[in-house]
Amino acid sequence: MHILLLSRYARLGASSRLRSFQYLPYLEQAGFAVTVAPLFDDDYVRGLSSGTISKFSILKAYWLRLRFILKAKQFDLVWLEYELLPWLPAWLELTLFPRNVPLVVDYDDAIFHRYDQHRFRLVRKLLGHKIDAVMRRAAVVVVGNEYLGDRARQAGAKRVVVLPTVVDATRYAVVEKVNAQAVTIGWIGQPSTAKYLSQLVPELNGILAKHGARIVAIGPKTEQFQFLPVVVKPWAEDTEVADIQKFDIGIMPLSESLWERGKCGYKLIQYMACGKPVVATPIGVNNIIVRHGENGFLANAVAEWCEALDKLCGDAVLRKRMGEEGRKIVEENYSLQVAAPRLAEIFRSVTIPVE
Repeated sequence: MHILLLSRYARLGASSRLRSFQYLPYLEQAGFAVTVAPLFDDDYVRGLSSGTISKFSILKAYWLRLRFILKAKQFDLVWLEYELLPWLPAWLELTLFPRNVPLVVDYDDAIFHRYDQHRFRLVRKLLGHKIDAVMRRAAVVVVGNEYLGDRARQAGAKRVVVLPTVVDATRYAVVEKVNAQAVTIGWIGQPSTAKYLSQLVPELNGILAKHGARIVAIGPKTEQFQFLPVVVKPWAEDTEVADIQKFDIGIMPLSESLWERGKCGYKLIQYMACGKPVVATPIGVNNIIVRHGENGFLANAVAEWCEALDKLCGDAVLRKRMGEEGRKIVEENYSLQVAAPRLAEIFRSVTIPVE
């Protein structure tokens, strides 16, 4: 069975790495042959952070994507992340795509709001329902949470499957801290989402002082926390697990918006996989991942954040108990070991072998 994977990014792109690339070894062992064709390469992803993306690289990416669209009929199935050609109308990309090739499309973000909530009316008019059309064309729409699933159903998708964003439980392990260091409140993410943390940090000065705690952020730019008490460290795939293992508490603050409702709570799953208790804003899937009082706390108002972190910073036994519960939840619901067989079955259920 030969699958064409049209991912949005190469491995450096978080969504592609987590929603497709980490599944490839399992799929290959299960008998699938997967041809990987990302739209944007790792240089493009690096350019997103540095602001050095060339127009030529984008044109080249679209040209190569067009070539793979025309080759799609050679495959048993196409596995697509989001859309074929961003910022172009659905009728164009779906006209080019072969009618008789099964399409499985994956969403881990409310990408449709990039169009239907755009500040320019013309974009909303021309592209506001683009993702809906892609969802209707797909044999299966795979989504990371129910908010995305509801949109797919409203769009008229034939079949919708919720498959959470997961971690490889063999890669993430619970490691006990060997010495009595200061309590570390940790956050991991991209510069684009660091604003949620920077808005919260000034409200936590009292908690930090009371417990001698510190905040460590993995992944943002140093200048985003230039005048705040936050230790900033660079993100790297080969060090992210070890960095999280040094946390005592993992946090995920958010602000209420349509885009945030589509988040899949991946950082919470990472924390829990390492046996860390969590504190998160009760938005979207966070309300499902965090079982309030069991594996962590949900906190909305500043007072709730301070109360939750005060309890966890001051009680190592509570941290351990909640961390153990979180790890159990991950193993049962948010691990690659559970999700990979489900994804393989989805592919088998829609594939019509090429003659």
